[in-house]
Amino acid sequence: MLIMETIGKIRRLYYVEGKGYKTIARELRLSKNTVKKALQQGVTKTQYQCTHKKYRVLGSYVDRLRKRLEEDLQGPKRRRRTAKKLYLELQAEGYEGSYDAVHEFVVQWRRQQNRSLSRAFVPLEFEAGEAFQFDWSEEEIELAGVITRIKVAHIRLCYSRYFLMVAYPNERLEMVLDAHEQAFLFFGGSCRKGIYDNMKTAIKTVLWGKEREFNERFLQMCSHHLFEPVACTPAAGWEKGQVENQVNTGRCNFFTPLLKKESLEEVNTYLEASCKKWAEDMSHPEQKTKRVFEVYQEEKINLLPYRAYLDNYKVVPEIVSPYSFVLYDTNSYSVEVSYVGQSVQVLVFAKKIIVKFQDKIIASHERSFGRYQRIYDPWHYVPLLERKPGALRNGAPFKRLALPLAIEGVRKKLSEYSDGDQQFIRILLQVPQHGLQAVEEACNVALSQGCCTLVTSLLNPSPHVPPEESERLKLSSPPTDSCHHYNEMYLSKNSFSVEMTYAI
Repeated sequence: MLIMETIGKIRRLYYVEGKGYKTIARELRLSKNTVKKALQQGVTKTQYQCTHKKYRVLGSYVDRLRKRLEEDLQGPKRRRRTAKKLYLELQAEGYEGSYDAVHEFVVQWRRQQNRSLSRAFVPLEFEAGEAFQFDWSEEEIELAGVITRIKVAHIRLCYSRYFLMVAYPNERLEMVLDAHEQAFLFFGGSCRKGIYDNMKTAIKTVLWGKEREFNERFLQMCSHHLFEPVACTPAAGWEKGQVENQVNTGRCNFFTPLLKKESLEEVNTYLEASCKKWAEDMSHPEQKTKRVFEVYQEEKINLLPYRAYLDNYKVVPEIVSPYSFVLYDTNSYSVEVSYVGQSVQVLVFAKKIIVKFQDKIIASHERSFGRYQRIYDPWHYVPLLERKPGALRNGAPFKRLALPLAIEGVRKKLSEYSDGDQQFIRILLQVPQHGLQAVEEACNVALSQGCCTLVTSLLNPSPHVPPEESERLKLSSPPTDSCHHYNEMYLSKNSFSVEMTYAI
């Protein structure tokens, strides 16, 4: 078949230059009949016809070759015969054709098989309580009036299809751990296996086959709840197809139209109620006569009993800054000022931050998911006021110091005195020792008596000397002189004053 370039040359030589068939054939090294046929047909465009290739060279050996390829497909991949090996086997059986014909057939056959297999999936079946599947999705909601992207954890029981969705600001390890706790509490137990993709928060290294090196904290959680983590083959999402499908189900039913809530706590309350209602309304995909929630009730008795709550956190070492802060994820959290410069442990939970020094908790804060925020506990800085009293008015932590009404009332009264700040600081310093409630009660008593300076005296009364101690402190030689004359002088003085008053 002539290519279009050659046909174009023939037509130009004949119609433009006026050359004959024989001359054109000689110049282009073609036969005269070929030139004549190209001109008579008047072909100006190429037409392609798709035909099924017939392996006429292989002849009767096609069936033999196909049978060998099907046999190889049933065994392990590493034992499959190459096209060269198959060619040699056919040659030993009398095949006289070329290796290229065999190679082309093998390539085409395997390519067709791969296309067919990529579109086919093996249906999975699980026993009650055998496994759950876990995955993440990203959703968009309106949170406190602001369009916000959140991460949603999906945990689904494979047998009953009962599932829970939990929303978080991100999908870090502490969120993964907390999502499992919330799900097991919701289900009333856990399964014997958990099926995951190869998420970096849980898996440190992907090894050969199904082998994985999991994060130690993640394994601790698995050990606590007695289930085995199983990772999918990379790029094989169908191995956890239930939860993959659930992502679309949840997005269509729970986040469309745009979900509007004031906080993540409200979002999670809504999701929990919605998941339960969905299970009560939806028919089970296999047990058509039953609802998902009914099948879950059957599966529940096969779940591993829910164990005690496990504190799921990530530990980060930090050094307390001169401003008495520890840093985590760009945010600063205050600790007691006595630990400045010390090496501490920051325990990162899904919703809180705890700081420990040698197994002692020295700070606890609600976790912030903003950027470059400072989270204060004003009481961490109160001991500094003894040396830096001026910080009471201008110190950033003390502008957020919320005090009971009685203490605020004493502060207002003391502000009338020149040393009022110093006196109030002495009252604040009593809180770590006596507690806020005791200081509040002392302030109430002081206000009722109209004397605010009584607070520290009420909290620290003069020590009572026990009887045995008073006996021990008696004088060995008591004074012999009488003191009656002092009383006489006092009485005579008072009588003189009374007489003068009457005289006036």
